[in-house]
Amino acid sequence: MRKVTRYPVEGPNALWQIYKTVSPWKGVKNFICIQAARYCPILPLKNWIYRHLIGMQVGEHTAFGLMVMVDVFFPEKIRIGKNSIIGYNSTILAHEYLIDEYRLGEVVIGDHVLIGANTTILPGVTIGDRAVVAAGAVVHKDVAPGAFVGGNPLRDLKRSSDIDAKDEPVAVGSRWPDG
Repeated sequence: MRKVTRYPVEGPNALWQIYKTVSPWKGVKNFICIQAARYCPILPLKNWIYRHLIGMQVGEHTAFGLMVMVDVFFPEKIRIGKNSIIGYNSTILAHEYLIDEYRLGEVVIGDHVLIGANTTILPGVTIGDRAVVAAGAVVHKDVAPGAFVGGNPLRDLKRSSDIDAKDEPVAVGSRWPDG
């Protein structure tokens, strides 16, 4: 189960009430900074923007691929360890605005984690150290340290070292394995 705090709302859906929750100026500032970082090819500059302009905790040597979208309204609820990679066009959310409520939750990504391209990470999840999340996954629950997960719904996957050599596919025209 994700660790989120729920806040009920009355009246129109929760998204219509967002600026009762977050300053519109914070949203505008964060949006501009995040858009600059999304297109920035210079990793140290990108990390500086995340750390110093929008308040994320980003470990040393963590790398964000181009077009990564972090939470605009609550980026300070995102913590990423050292030497991790967040793949191209992934999304990290710390909030959900629904019809009758909104939810907030910390997102913690450990050290040496690989997040594949086009992954969505939902609020309130923890991804343990040395975990690998396959491209296109939706992370809706915690991921154990060292796990290899993917899909929607998220599930454990086998690592290539867990598959017998005879079961591995070989591309047509491939020169490997020799045989």
